Amino acid sequence: MLASSSTRLTQACRRSTLRPLLSTRTKHKATGKTADEKINYNRLSFQDVPDADHATYKRVTANDLESYKEPPRRVKMLVRDFIEDSLYNPHYGYFPKQADIFTAIEPVQFGKLKNLVQFEEVVARKYAEYGPDGEGPGRQIWHTPTELFKPWYGQAIAQCLVSEYLLKYFPYEDFIIYEIGAGNGTLALDILDYIQDRYPEVYDRTQYKIIEISENLAQLQRDKLCSKHACVEVTNESIFRWSKREPAPCFFLAMEVIDNFAHDMIRYDLRTLEPYQGLVTIDAHGDFSTYYTRVTDPLIAAFIALRRHLMHPPPLPRLLKASRTFRTFYANLPFAPNLSAPEYIPTRLLSLLRTLRSHFPRHRLLLSDFASLPNTIEGVNAPVVQTRYRNTTVPCTTFLVKQGYFDIFFPTDFLRLREMYEHILAQPLPRAEAEAPLGPSPLATSASPLALGGTFFSSYHPKNFRLSPDGVASAGGIPGGDLKSSVYTHAEFMSTYANLNKTRLRNGENPILNLYQNVKFLF
Repeated sequence: MLASSSTRLTQACRRSTLRPLLSTRTKHKATGKTADEKINYNRLSFQDVPDADHATYKRVTANDLESYKEPPRRVKMLVRDFIEDSLYNPHYGYFPKQADIFTAIEPVQFGKLKNLVQFEEVVARKYAEYGPDGEGPGRQIWHTPTELFKPWYGQAIAQCLVSEYLLKYFPYEDFIIYEIGAGNGTLALDILDYIQDRYPEVYDRTQYKIIEISENLAQLQRDKLCSKHACVEVTNESIFRWSKREPAPCFFLAMEVIDNFAHDMIRYDLRTLEPYQGLVTIDAHGDFSTYYTRVTDPLIAAFIALRRHLMHPPPLPRLLKASRTFRTFYANLPFAPNLSAPEYIPTRLLSLLRTLRSHFPRHRLLLSDFASLPNTIEGVNAPVVQTRYRNTTVPCTTFLVKQGYFDIFFPTDFLRLREMYEHILAQPLPRAEAEAPLGPSPLATSASPLALGGTFFSSYHPKNFRLSPDGVASAGGIPGGDLKSSVYTHAEFMSTYANLNKTRLRNGENPILNLYQNVKFLF
């Protein structure tokens, strides 16, 4: 097996093309060192084996650890629970206690800037206003395109949603928008301001509902939005615990959220190609180890089964997959590993897609995030793990780092995501959910062929359309319900919906197109 490696400091890694300038994310100053606090929480050995008594450790999940005031010891958990606890634990997690979003008080005056170099200098000065780091963990301030390009980025998102709403639902249905991970509320504010100003008749039908896991951010969003826009409702809850059913057509926003969704780690037995799930153990001293068992977790098993159904092959060399004889020969070589390199699978993303299918059956998803990342740790679909220390971004070579001090974020294979998403939406709902009414639609009572929806056009169903859950066509007469989702680069999406004149620099460069080349959209 591969050995757990110690953390080492290397050059700064980048979350986007601007990351060296913008990779800070605000964090509270650490106080009160404990006697056993240390830099390296990983054994450095040639055996990736936990303590012999790990079998007696209590098996926990991230939900079990929510009441813990300090990171646990003498426990074991799946890799996704370790990552989720590290990022979201309400008492010591990275996002509740360390991270802060870069907020630009005044929008950048793009038309006055000469070129991209001057733009980066302006952004760097805005970051410098946060002041130098003190002792301990540095400021964990991180930027988003919403803040860099406000209000124009939010207006592009609004134009995309309004265009779809006017085509399909206006004036028969309300304009309902859900957003998860809304940060400091800037995107919601820019969207609502734009709709109120440009489409007042749509604004009168608008409902904006935020689902926010962080209590602090939820209150910040209420303070920022509710007094100005009465249509805003903020719910402090994890989307993975969402139990309410939205029967009406709605739009669902997930902007730079899924990169921080916890992943599981699996490795394959190189003799049998059987997958093994990774678990993390934390001993009495707070040291981490990993070990592997046959897959017993239902969510991991469901992801592997879905991938097999979609014919997404496991990330193994072709010869190993094709020839059992070659696998046996390879496994008998001196120093050959018996397990494949780690693969990180997006099990929490699968949970989100299932939630959308069951609780938002008539939704339209708009999602944006990183399609690739530099300086990831070892493994397939591996994350970037980094923190900020004394004004320097510190990337790590393992996800086994002190809980709450490090950002852990993953790239997304958008083509595979699209296939997973469309397959899940095509599955029938469980009987109890299917029997629950979706709510009346004015089109359903019409005497026209529109009332028949997709069944009226049963002789032909376009491949790029998915049937609507209630069989009702759109207000514009589109026969099959919704267009199937497509994948766009950041530049393609912004070229379609953004007002590019507002972000163009004097030399003709446009940072809203030139930057974020590692970001894609699903819509």
